[in-house]
Amino acid sequence: MGVGNEGEGGEGLKKRRGCGCSCTKDDFIPEKSFQSWSNYFNALKETPTRFVDQLTTRSMEQTELHEVKARSHHEMKKTLTWWDLMWFGIGAVIGSGIFVLTGLEAKEDAGPAVVLSYVVSGVSAMLSVFCYTEFAVEIPVAGGSFAYLRVELGDFLAFIGAGNILLEYCIGGAAVARSWTSYFATLCNHHPNDFRINVHHLSADYSHLDPIAVGVIAIICILAVLSTKGSSRFNYFASIVHVLIIVFIIVAGLTKADTKNYSDFAPHGARGIFQASAVLFFAYVGFDAVSTMAEETKNPGRDIPIGLVGSMAFTTAAYCLMAITLCLMQPYTKIDPDAPFSVAFQQVGMGWAKYIVALGALKGMTTVLLVGAVGQARYLTHIARTHMMPPWLAQVNERTGTPINATVVMMVATAIVAFFTNLNILANLLSISTLFIFMMVALGLIVRRYYVSGVTTSADRNKLIACILVIVGSSIATATYWGLSKHGWIGYVITLPMWFVATLAIRILVPQAKEPKIWGVPLVPWMPSASILINIFLLGSIDKDSFIRFGIWTGILLLYYFFLGLHASYDTSKDLEAERVKNAAGMELNEVEQGERCSTLNNVD
Repeated sequence: MGVGNEGEGGEGLKKRRGCGCSCTKDDFIPEKSFQSWSNYFNALKETPTRFVDQLTTRSMEQTELHEVKARSHHEMKKTLTWWDLMWFGIGAVIGSGIFVLTGLEAKEDAGPAVVLSYVVSGVSAMLSVFCYTEFAVEIPVAGGSFAYLRVELGDFLAFIGAGNILLEYCIGGAAVARSWTSYFATLCNHHPNDFRINVHHLSADYSHLDPIAVGVIAIICILAVLSTKGSSRFNYFASIVHVLIIVFIIVAGLTKADTKNYSDFAPHGARGIFQASAVLFFAYVGFDAVSTMAEETKNPGRDIPIGLVGSMAFTTAAYCLMAITLCLMQPYTKIDPDAPFSVAFQQVGMGWAKYIVALGALKGMTTVLLVGAVGQARYLTHIARTHMMPPWLAQVNERTGTPINATVVMMVATAIVAFFTNLNILANLLSISTLFIFMMVALGLIVRRYYVSGVTTSADRNKLIACILVIVGSSIATATYWGLSKHGWIGYVITLPMWFVATLAIRILVPQAKEPKIWGVPLVPWMPSASILINIFLLGSIDKDSFIRFGIWTGILLLYYFFLGLHASYDTSKDLEAERVKNAAGMELNEVEQGERCSTLNNVD
């Protein structure tokens, strides 16, 4: 079934969506390139031509807003306000990052200066929030950053971004699920690893098997599949618990504060602070899921900016206050990396408080898992609508109104990763994926403001490309120099001015081709350019092994794209073009017929 054949295939699509369990070949590879082996081999021969076409072709906003969205056959109800989005943002973000990674990074990298690490990560996250907000207001669809990248950077880069979006959600869910086990063990007066199965012949990073994490993910999957409205109500309740627990930790913890614990504020210097920032960025992951709810927002121009920016501001302030409290309660060298707040209260003689902390953390992590499950299913559904992933994943169950296939597939993948993988590996790999996506969204925003096909001249386009290359190149050079030089500074004197001059050149030499219709990021191009610089710089603070794993994942994505995704999306886009031409010809024919009838009536008169 091709996308363009709505009349022929639309009814069959409805039937498959209705049952939600069809598994025929056409549900996975309906495109012309896969109808026979000869078609497939011919498609492979055309790979270079098709790749260039998809690399240089960008989707249109109207396509994402109408034609792609219409493939779900049902409109989502616009019921959300800024208040809903703010609570969704708090519920999606505050989870294992603050309850687990704060202790880990304070002990290993930053010491009490972990609060500065949260500030750096928070600034980077806030810049990304601004970029996401403009896109979500202008293109309010469920596809989130995948749809934004398709419109501004084209199908290929959108696919690479999509693969990392899915990796972000899979790894993020796995990390939170494993943290859930740690806090549950603390609540039961056990060591975090007591409820895990130790398999000695496996690598140390993969030897602690976690069946409880798998069970939690299975329950979350059932909730996400059954009802989106029920998920929303649960999020309200759990987010309120978040806030109450945070207030309790700060107030009760500061009553046991000892300023002597701040005597060695930054034991590993600036390098330790930035290394911790790269990992702690994981604590801000989740707000992008809120952008996928733009399709259901009553007033996107007002509600999305208030909801996203408001939830991020609250989250950053809460993280900093909790980090200060933890490091004032006990020396950073004695912080427990698995359940830092619970153990800290126990050490200062408030053993009863650890149960409140552990219970609150469990509720927070459960909400993060639930909102993540809803968000990742929406991403995967929109990706499948474009046929970059099998359209079987875009099926929506008629009875529940939820994308069951996409939800189950993503949660099964999450459960497999959570069962085997250590939290350290998950946090670093997740940070790479997230920082990469946020960097691409910031890059997309610059392109959106300064390039419009048919409006921007060739000279201005070339200047824009040159400036973007210098911005990205100088940011990579800055991050590389940071990683290689322990005490040097001369490299920054070269790379940072290059970034500044390139950004200034865009501001002065390249005229803006598009103004935001409803809400726009202020200080463009400075804010998105700064987001690119900070995200790439934080990438330079992540360990080598995580980059190797990231490279392997990107290689897998490229293999899938060149052998399957490219040809499926190419056929789909060509079918859509043919359908548009057919519809345009039909409209012209109708106009001619109407003109002839009017002429005949006039002659009769």
